[in-house]
Amino acid sequence: MRFIHTADIHLDSPLTGLSAYADAPTEMLRMATRDAFVNLVNEAVEQKVDFMVIAGDLYDGTWKDHNTGIFFCREMGRLKRAGIPVYLLFGNHDAESEMTKKLQFPDNVFTFETRKPNTFHIDHLKVALHGRSFKEKETTENLATGYPKPIPGYFNIGVLHTALEGSSAHANYAPCSLDELHAKAYQYWALGHVHEFKKWDGSATVVFPGNLQGRHIRETGPRGAVLVTADESGVRQVERLLVDVLRWQILSVDVSICNSLSDVVRCIRNELEGAILNSPSDKPVVLRIVLTGNTSAHGELFGMENQLRAEVLALAAAIGPERLWIEKVRIATSAVDVSEAIKARADALADLQTFLESAETDPDFIKILQEELLPLVNKAPLELQSSVPYFGDIRVGDVAGLVREARSGLLAYLANVE
Repeated sequence: MRFIHTADIHLDSPLTGLSAYADAPTEMLRMATRDAFVNLVNEAVEQKVDFMVIAGDLYDGTWKDHNTGIFFCREMGRLKRAGIPVYLLFGNHDAESEMTKKLQFPDNVFTFETRKPNTFHIDHLKVALHGRSFKEKETTENLATGYPKPIPGYFNIGVLHTALEGSSAHANYAPCSLDELHAKAYQYWALGHVHEFKKWDGSATVVFPGNLQGRHIRETGPRGAVLVTADESGVRQVERLLVDVLRWQILSVDVSICNSLSDVVRCIRNELEGAILNSPSDKPVVLRIVLTGNTSAHGELFGMENQLRAEVLALAAAIGPERLWIEKVRIATSAVDVSEAIKARADALADLQTFLESAETDPDFIKILQEELLPLVNKAPLELQSSVPYFGDIRVGDVAGLVREARSGLLAYLANVE
């Protein structure tokens, strides 16, 4: 038999990070999670799977648009006509959704109870599915301990929405351990909640399929579900089904050899062209570009994020129109240490270096600087509050690091210009 295991669909969840594009394909971005789910249903029908398991977070929290639920019912109707039942467990996001409580599903959709674990039998396949849905979003008890014993002679599947062993990237809902899951003596655990694909083998096969569609830069790489093949001896194969419609990627660009902003732009162009040419997929790509390395251009880059981003947006438009978007350009470079060379010069630049070095440890200067900068920080737009790393330091009066960064960047820039 073969079945699809999916989770964390988050239907109609918005994709974030592309607001800089006035001409971005808004409809495609808005429909990405739906399109990925349609791709999954297409796979189920074409592969003629025996059933589908959805391990939580079908919806996206308090989203109230009932068209989302109607769309899901339509896709379930397609599976019904293909003779494919669906076993649906509600996760933390579903627990706070109005659609979870009000919409009626087609009769090929079977939902797990919230009060206690329950079991569905597929007798002609000798399959038993055990699961318990979330009743409340803040479900922090170990639900797995209450799951029933396996049914002898059946292929037993545990369906669970969990932060397995406290995944640090996700809220600690329904925590449990791998040892506890293996101790249940099921053949397969269909998990949800963690958005990355993970698989553990052992007495049971334990799988997080990951989410169907990356929604922001923290969800990079290919996304989808898994196709599980099993027989009387157990799980034979777990194969990823990649159904996402666009992908997020971080592109690190080493600009150590660059001496100017124009050099940096050329270096980025070369990396962008390589990223497109070497991409294993023709799917649209959303990139965050991170500039790294000790570079003579560091001083020139200081405070030039907006201009640099505009340059990179123009590059992306020329290299990969309708296929390549830039989510953000992040400057993580550092200055080449020129302090010893400047100190030996005994000129005005050396005097400036001495003055700035003393400023870092001058409490009166630090206090005055913090008082001058604080009103600017408080009036800054919201998007800058989270993107400028020094804003938090300025608020608490710890601006020595900012002075140090400005000193190294300024001196490297002035030396390079000279």
